[in-house]
Amino acid sequence: MSSRSQDNAAAEAVQRRAVYQMKADFFRILGHPVRVRILELLRDGERSVGALQNELQMDSSGTSQHLGVLRKHGILEGRRDGTSVYYTVRDPRIFQLLEVSKQILTSSLTESQAVLGELAGAE
Repeated sequence: MSSRSQDNAAAEAVQRRAVYQMKADFFRILGHPVRVRILELLRDGERSVGALQNELQMDSSGTSQHLGVLRKHGILEGRRDGTSVYYTVRDPRIFQLLEVSKQILTSSLTESQAVLGELAGAE
């Protein structure tokens, strides 16, 4: 392999690792139950920080921290209206991701339930 080919292969490997890291970071950001709940609440549209705080039953500091993480990473966008801030999900495909994850979990739990039922019947 020529030096140029080795350099190209090394550059591609670095790029792949960067993409894997970005994907891992994305899932890490979504990996908190409060953040998933925020996204689920925003499925029906824009909500104010106060409404989200009320639904989450969290104080303003905790709610703001989670909203800030989601906003910083481009998952949410906010708009100010007077003294209120309203949030929406930037890319509606996030709801597809949540739905697919629900389907995967439901399938897995259904399979586990079937196995447990077989085990219980074997006694």
